[in-house]
Amino acid sequence: MSRAVLQPFEEYQKARVTFVQTVAELATRPQNIDALQSAGVMSLLRPLLLDNVPSIQQSAALALGRLANYSDDLAEQVVAHDILPQLVLSLAEQNRFYKKAAAFVLRAVAKHSAELAQAVVDSGALEALVTCLEEFDPGVKESSAWALGYIGRHNGQLANCVVESGAIPLLVLCVQEPELSLRRIAASSLSDISRHSADLAQKVVDAGAVPHLSQYINNPDAQLKRQVCSCLAQIAKHTVELAEHVVEAEIFPRILNCLKDSDMHVKKNAATCIREIAKQNPALAKLIVNAGGAAAIVDYISEVKGNPRLPGIMTLGYIGAFDESLAMGVIVSKGIPPLKDALKNEGEDHLKAASAWSLGQIGRHSADHSRALAELDVPNCLLAAYIDDKSSEDLKTKSKRALKSIVQMCTYLPALEPLLQLAPPNILKYVVSQFAKTLPHDLAARRTFVQSGGLQKVQEIKAPPGSKLREYKEAINALYPPEIVQYYSPDYAETLLKKIDEYNQP
Repeated sequence: MSRAVLQPFEEYQKARVTFVQTVAELATRPQNIDALQSAGVMSLLRPLLLDNVPSIQQSAALALGRLANYSDDLAEQVVAHDILPQLVLSLAEQNRFYKKAAAFVLRAVAKHSAELAQAVVDSGALEALVTCLEEFDPGVKESSAWALGYIGRHNGQLANCVVESGAIPLLVLCVQEPELSLRRIAASSLSDISRHSADLAQKVVDAGAVPHLSQYINNPDAQLKRQVCSCLAQIAKHTVELAEHVVEAEIFPRILNCLKDSDMHVKKNAATCIREIAKQNPALAKLIVNAGGAAAIVDYISEVKGNPRLPGIMTLGYIGAFDESLAMGVIVSKGIPPLKDALKNEGEDHLKAASAWSLGQIGRHSADHSRALAELDVPNCLLAAYIDDKSSEDLKTKSKRALKSIVQMCTYLPALEPLLQLAPPNILKYVVSQFAKTLPHDLAARRTFVQSGGLQKVQEIKAPPGSKLREYKEAINALYPPEIVQYYSPDYAETLLKKIDEYNQP
C-alpha cells in the first residue's frame, strides 16, 4: 500500500490517541468538566470504546470514568448515552487494562445513587464483574470488587443482587490475597453488603469471611484495619448470633489495641465494633469488661474529642444498662469523669445527649451507683443541660430522664441540695421526694440539712395544695419542731416585725 494512502490513516489514529489521552488528562481537573460537557464529550468518547486500537479503548473508558466520577449529572449522561452495555460487553472480551478502566466507569456511575447503581445492575454488569473477580490480575479483581461494593452500599435490594450474583465467596477469597490494596477493597465491599440486614450479614458469615477478616485486626496497614473493623461492626450489629460469630473469631483482646492506634479512623471503627457487640446482651457486655474493654474504652473517650467519641460513649452506656455489676465495672474503671466531660464540653448536642443517656444507664441501678455520679456533680451537669435554652430537644429529653433516674436512686443528700434551688418543678418533686424518703432514717442528716440551709430552701418552694410536691414538703416539715420550720419560713421575719409592732402599742 502506498505511503500516500497510509498517511491519512496514521494521522487519524494519531489524532484519536491524542484526543482520548488529552480528554482523560483534562477530566482530572474539576475546572475543565463544564467545558468538556459543553463540547459534547460523551458523544465523542462513546464510539471510541469500540475502537480497534486497545489503548484508545482504555483511554476512552478512563476518561468516561473520570467524568462520571465527578458528578451524578455526568454519571446520568453515561447511562443516557447507552454506554454501560458496551462496557459490560467489552469486560468479557478485552485485556486486563481495559477491564480495569471499564470497572472504574461502572463504579463511578454506581457510587452516586441507588438509581444509578440500579442502572448498572440492569445493564448486566454484575455477572461480568463477578467473572472479573476470578481473573489472575489483582488489579482487575480490585476494580471489580470496588464496583460491586459501590453497588451494594446503597440499599438491601442492591446488596442482595450482588449476593445473588455469587460475589461473596470470591470477595472472601480476595480478602486472602497477598496484595494489600485488594484485601482493603474486598473487606470494604463485604462491609457495604453486610450493613443492610441480618440476612445479608449472615451470607457473609456463611462464606467464612469473619476468621479471615479477624486475622488482620493488628495488621500494620491502617487502611486495612479500618475496613476490617468496619466490616466486623456491620456484621455484629444485627443480632446476638452474628455478634457471637465475631467474638468467636477471637477478636478480644486484640481489637482493644486498635483503640490506641495512631489512625483516628481505625480507633473509631474499632470502638464502633465493640459498641455493636456490647449492646447485644449482658453476656457479651461482660465478656468485653472481663477482657479489659471497659477500661480501654474509658481511656479512648478520655483521649479523643468530637465525633469519634460517640461509639465509646455509647458502649459505656450499653454496658452499664444491663445490670448492677456491669455498671459498677464502668464506675470502677473511672468511666464517669470522661462522660461528664463530654456532657459539659462537647460542642455537638448529639454527643452531649449520648453522654447524658449513658450516665443515666449507669446511675439508675442503686444508691451506690447514683452516689458515685452524685459525688462527681453529675446531677448538676444534667440539670444545666436540661434547662439550657440552647440545648436540642433530644438533649433535654435524655438529660431529664437521666437526672430523674439518678435522683430517684440517690440517698447522698449533699449532692441533691443544690437542686432544691435550681431545679424546675417537674424535676424538683423527685428531689424533694428523696429528702422525704431519706431524712426520717438518719438523725445526723436531719441536723446537717438544717445547718446547710436545705430546710430553708424547702420552705421557699411554692408547692400547690394537693400536689405531690406539697405532700413531700409537708413530710419533711413533720420531721422538725414547728418553731424550727416557722423560723426558716420566708415570711418569718415579717411575722416577727408584726409582733414587735403589736408589743410596742400602748
